[in-house]
Amino acid sequence: MANEVKNGYYKLSWGQRIGFGSGDLAQNLIFQTVACFLMLYLCTVLKINPGFVSGLILAVRLLDCFWSPVVGKYIDNHNPKLGKYRAYLLYGGIPLTVAACFLMLPTVATWSMGMKIVYATVSYTLLSMIYSVVNIPYGSIMASMTRDNDEVLILTSTRMVCANIGQIVVQAGFPIGLAMCVGIAVDWNQAVFMAIGTIPAFIILPLLPVLKKLFGKKGLYYLLLCVGLVGFITLFIIGKFFDVQNCNVIVQGAKVLTGVGLLVGSLMWALVPEVITDAEYRTGNRPAATVNALAGVAFKAGFSLAGFITPWVMGLIGFNLASEESALPTDPKAWFTVTCIFAIVGFVLLTLCFMGSKENITTTPEKPVSFKEMWEEFKANKCLQLVLSIFIVVFLASFISAPVNAYYTHLSDYNPTVQNAILIFTTIIPAILLIVVGYLVFKYPLTDERLDEMNKEIEAKHAAAAQK
Repeated sequence: MANEVKNGYYKLSWGQRIGFGSGDLAQNLIFQTVACFLMLYLCTVLKINPGFVSGLILAVRLLDCFWSPVVGKYIDNHNPKLGKYRAYLLYGGIPLTVAACFLMLPTVATWSMGMKIVYATVSYTLLSMIYSVVNIPYGSIMASMTRDNDEVLILTSTRMVCANIGQIVVQAGFPIGLAMCVGIAVDWNQAVFMAIGTIPAFIILPLLPVLKKLFGKKGLYYLLLCVGLVGFITLFIIGKFFDVQNCNVIVQGAKVLTGVGLLVGSLMWALVPEVITDAEYRTGNRPAATVNALAGVAFKAGFSLAGFITPWVMGLIGFNLASEESALPTDPKAWFTVTCIFAIVGFVLLTLCFMGSKENITTTPEKPVSFKEMWEEFKANKCLQLVLSIFIVVFLASFISAPVNAYYTHLSDYNPTVQNAILIFTTIIPAILLIVVGYLVFKYPLTDERLDEMNKEIEAKHAAAAQK
């Protein structure tokens, strides 16, 4: 379908939608590797103390709370020739690929513990900072392609399908790849359990426009959250009172249900363009990169809190990841090989995203955006505050169990104390967090009708200004 435009309401082709979505697939090949496996790599391969790993993840994310707004401010105030936002897919994509490949160098396993700690700190910090240079402008591209709410929903659905492809490829592919590299039998139950929660995305996301009409925006969120709660409760009951390996079909089915609930995290990205519209309506500027930078901080805050809490609290309970038998192979060369494959494929996909995305709505402020103005926008934009809160909680729920999922299918191999620790992080905490997400969604005020009114008023102002 050729582009059609009426007052900024661009219609997008499937080539543009898929091209844009390939960028999220690319980033998830790296992000999911870090979110699900970096902690295990540092603790079980390098044997670094989980307490240090916990502190490192938190420290890097605290740094990112300052770094991401710097990146967002810079991008909003500049206009590269290759595209205001998409240019950074190339500018940041090359160093991101290199940094990802250097994240798990095999020779590091032979170094002294002091050198391992220095290496882990430097490599992870650099990767995190470079990732923001790609991720923040990428998120801004969606708000620059169209104002049409239906198109934004389709674009979000396409993006999230691609993101979930990346998630399932990493979560299932990483343990499979490790097993193949070291020449052992693949633990298919484990690989399937780690990835099967992603399956609902491929069914629900393409149906979002239909489901939204049936249940409404908030009604759909509530439905998904309730299904997720049923899944977590089922996993807890099986893990507590039955043999997990003898209930594999029920376990995998329950994991699918948890994926339905956690899918709300993917849908939250559809609210970011709404928040940007709200900011433009009030101020006249469209601070896409600034808002996406703040959303990125909140998203990473949820991931970081998970990375901090999981190894630290599990250690307090009595499950030390560095000393317990690992649920995955620990050969350093295998970890390096699998990570490099994902990183290189990711760069190819970022290039496709650069070629497939088209920016139709971009503005550069007449005067540079200051950090004070960014803070004022955060204070003034109540919708932004709510969305950021939802991001933190829902992604905390998503990632707090990610590294521990590899242990759930081997629950009977561990003592009762360790079993309880695994159950707390794979079932109880995520279930509680989904309830909190439901409350925050209830408080979100922007309806589709109000957004349409705001967009029409914005375009009317633009048209009036153009006639002067």
